[in-house]
Amino acid sequence: MADNTLTQSTDLLSGPLQQLIDMGGPVIMVLLVLAAAGVVTFVYLMLCGAIYAPRLPRSLRRVIDDWHHSPSQACADRVMAGIGWFQRQNPLRRLTADTMAARLNHDEPNIVRETLARDARAALEPFEGPLKILEVIAALAPLLGLLGTVLGMMDAFSAMAATEGRADASQLSGGIYEALTTTAAGLIVAIPFAALAAWVEFRLRRLNNLVNGALVTVLAPAIPEQPTAIDMPAAAEEVERQPEAPARQKPAARQDTSTATASARVAHAAG
Repeated sequence: MADNTLTQSTDLLSGPLQQLIDMGGPVIMVLLVLAAAGVVTFVYLMLCGAIYAPRLPRSLRRVIDDWHHSPSQACADRVMAGIGWFQRQNPLRRLTADTMAARLNHDEPNIVRETLARDARAALEPFEGPLKILEVIAALAPLLGLLGTVLGMMDAFSAMAATEGRADASQLSGGIYEALTTTAAGLIVAIPFAALAAWVEFRLRRLNNLVNGALVTVLAPAIPEQPTAIDMPAAAEEVERQPEAPARQKPAARQDTSTATASARVAHAAG
C-alpha cells in the first residue's frame, strides 16, 4: 500500500514537471533551477534576518536615551547585562557597547568613527550576498525566456526550411509553442524575485538608517574629562605651596586687662 502511494506521488510530481520540460525545452530546466535557488536564498535570508539583523528593542532604546541625557559607566554596563542568547546576536547591541566604552575611555574621535563605520558595514554584509543572488535571478530569468523564444522560433523556421516552404501549421506550432512557453516561464520567475529583491533592498536601507541613528545618538553627548593619576600629585603640590593663613591675634588691650586683673587677685590673696 505504501509503495503504491509513493509511486502515485512520484507520478504526480514527475508528470507535470516532465510536461513542462517537454513544452519549454532545456531552457525550462534552467529556469526551474533558478527558481529553486531563489526560494532557498529567500528563506535563508529571512532566517538570518530574524536572528542576526540589527534591532532596536525597547530596553536598548531606553539605555541609549539615558546615555544621551547623562553618559556614564552604568549605562554602558546595562547594554549587555541581563540579556539572553537571542538578544546577544543583535549586532546593534555590540556596536552600542563598544561605542560607549570607547567614549568613556576618551579615544580619538576620528578613530572611533572609522571603527564604527567598518563594524556597521560588517553587520550588514551577510544580507548583501543573498540580495545580489535575488537580483541576478530577476535579471537572468527574462533573458533565459528570450533565449527559449529564439530557440523555439529557430526550430519552427528549421521545420519550414526542411519542407521547402510547404510546411503546415502542425509543424510550425511546436516551435512557436516552445517559444511562447519559455517567454512566459521567464517572466513568471523574474517578476516575483524582482519584487522580493526590491523589498530586501528597502529593508537593508532601513536597517542602515537604524544603525546610523542609534550610533549618532551615542556619539552626540560630551563626556566630562576626569583627572588622571599624573595630575593628582601636581594638584597636591599646588595645595602645599599655598601659604598658610596667619593665625588671628588677640587684641593687645584685652591681653593687658587680663594681666592686670590676675595681678590684682594675687596681691589681694597675699594680704
